[in-house]
Amino acid sequence: MLKVGLIGTGFMGRMHTMVYSQLPDAVFVGVWDPNRENAEFHAKQFETKVFDSLEALFEAVDAVDICLPTFLHKEYTVKAANAGKHVLCEKPMAMSEAEAQEMIDAVNANGVRLMIGHCIRFWPEYDKLKKIKDSGELGALKSLNLTRIASFPSYSIENWLANPAKSGGAVLDLHIHDVDFALYLLGHPKNVFASGTVDERGVSHVFSIYDYADGAVAQLEGGWDNGKNTPFRMTFRAVFEQGSVFWDGGPLTMYRNSEGPETLRPDLVSPTFSDTGKGGGNISDLGGYYFEIQHFVDRVLSGEPFDVTTPETAMESLQLALHETALVKAKQG
Repeated sequence: MLKVGLIGTGFMGRMHTMVYSQLPDAVFVGVWDPNRENAEFHAKQFETKVFDSLEALFEAVDAVDICLPTFLHKEYTVKAANAGKHVLCEKPMAMSEAEAQEMIDAVNANGVRLMIGHCIRFWPEYDKLKKIKDSGELGALKSLNLTRIASFPSYSIENWLANPAKSGGAVLDLHIHDVDFALYLLGHPKNVFASGTVDERGVSHVFSIYDYADGAVAQLEGGWDNGKNTPFRMTFRAVFEQGSVFWDGGPLTMYRNSEGPETLRPDLVSPTFSDTGKGGGNISDLGGYYFEIQHFVDRVLSGEPFDVTTPETAMESLQLALHETALVKAKQG
């Protein structure tokens, strides 16, 4: 049984708390937040404990789940590692490559585990696309389109997301999901092109193209500068030698060129729930968060390595996202 405490009680902290209530091998011990009022509201909602200090939380747990703003990820991961605690930290890993390396060095020095929450690698539709690609059933992947757009997320505490020095703008907070998945699916690109728009919140919209040595190409779009009521949307289109796979919020659909059924809707893996949920909400809507946290808990308890996302792959995604940011800003400058 893994005893887990939450650090950071904002939007993502609520998502993660609902998942822990459903995992039979995890005990959710309580929360701590630099903002005591936020911590108390969260604890009341989920019927859990508020710790008076970070040190008290560390004494009570085996692992911590860090859902603080991006600019605090390095600081609190290092503190947890130095206290001998395993860490699940929300994406993006950090604000810079140097910070990410400090995090890796800290967990290695203290003999604890670190996983960064790149949930899209665990999202059922994206996971299925990965399996289709790896199986070769449609031949080689020729082109990939990944889109992730929304209105600006105005719900962040003290509006920290609007400060690019704290959030990294739309590239680090939003677009990095697709950067990470493109790396997961196709590896590191041979060439990278990126252009976009910049405003007072940093890079607010980006278009990027990745060229690969085998001839594959990926086109990514991400942005949060859309109209105020624009709904969040994430989609993908993958074209293979022998068909294509599309997902646009509805059922995942495969279109084959070969004989037999031309159009298929593959089955997706669904979470298995216990009946101990607290805090309301429909956990089936949490998609990849459930599988991500389940993977963290299972692998820490078993001692097996993380084999979907590692600190090193998370740092690679951060490096590429920062490179895109620099390319966009250079064109704007």
